[in-house]
Amino acid sequence: MMKIEGPAVRLSIFVGESDQWRHRPLYHEIVRRAREAGLAGASVVRGIEGFGAASRIHTSRILSLSEDLPVVIVIVDAEEPIRAFLPQLDELVTEGLVVLDPVEVIRYGAPRGEAAP
Repeated sequence: MMKIEGPAVRLSIFVGESDQWRHRPLYHEIVRRAREAGLAGASVVRGIEGFGAASRIHTSRILSLSEDLPVVIVIVDAEEPIRAFLPQLDELVTEGLVVLDPVEVIRYGAPRGEAAP
């Protein structure tokens, strides 16, 4: 099991739910590549409302605008593996926002009784 404690980096990638990579959801490809790169983990969070560079509001409250809700892929790991992963995002994310934040990891591990893959 990978052990992370103390200083780390949070990588947040903001894209649209309908963004695609080779006819598949972009967020799925980012998560797949993060796992392949051996990063500690990734979570995809679907927003209920937001706007981006175009200032067009996307919201789940209006059916016609709910087709491209904001999605955030969050990855936390040590700085070195996160920075090594950034060139892949240059290839994948053509529209969106990529943010790095310093964070402190308090606890990281697999649930009791389960081994990390």
